[in-house]
Amino acid sequence: VIVNRGSMMNIMKIDGQLYKSLVLKGAENLKMNYQYIDSLNVFPVPDGDTGTNMSMTMMSGVRDIQNSESISISEISKTLSRGLLMGARGNSGVILSQLFRGFCKVVGEYDEVDVCVLCDAMQKAVETAYKAVMKPVEGTVLTVAREASEVAMQKLTKKSTILSYLEDYIEEAEASLKRTPDLLPALKDANVVDSGAAGFLYVVKGMKLAVEGVIVAPVEQSLSMEATVTKGTFNAHSEL
Repeated sequence: VIVNRGSMMNIMKIDGQLYKSLVLKGAENLKMNYQYIDSLNVFPVPDGDTGTNMSMTMMSGVRDIQNSESISISEISKTLSRGLLMGARGNSGVILSQLFRGFCKVVGEYDEVDVCVLCDAMQKAVETAYKAVMKPVEGTVLTVAREASEVAMQKLTKKSTILSYLEDYIEEAEASLKRTPDLLPALKDANVVDSGAAGFLYVVKGMKLAVEGVIVAPVEQSLSMEATVTKGTFNAHSEL
């Protein structure tokens, strides 16, 4: 259930408190859907904990910033990045923390950022995450974050707002997510998209909801959202 609380469609800058709101809403949206993300988890091993690990990682960062009254995005982003790094769980949580770490490398120099700096920060997030992985694999959250940031950057204009940027980013992220099974045979065999990428997309979608000024009322997981995964076909030799 989504209840509209008024829109901030024309917002042009993000300060510390708005960034905190974006992060909190992103974490909330992920937490509400973590079980679905768990059900998608077949790569690199089908242990069904991607959503759990990503959500716990996000909540570790949230705990460090939720009481901060700072209006500087620099201060909020640095505190968040430390919290995510210290609380990162599993491969998915570590990569998620690296995306935010890269983001912080750019916004950490400002008290507030406009859409151009936001665009640069999303690019830096991808670069940092790729470098943090010893052998980056395409068809994962790395691919989705990279392709989304590239397309959103190409669509950037002088009239772009924070919301329009996120809309472009999410549109391409959704398309990229649907293509992940074409890049990873393990996903295609299990008839699922990449779980880490799907989890990251929930975070970004939650951020967009915060910019729009909407509240997402928690709902029980829909049975129609459950993924059909035949895990019996996976074994120790399936690890990549």
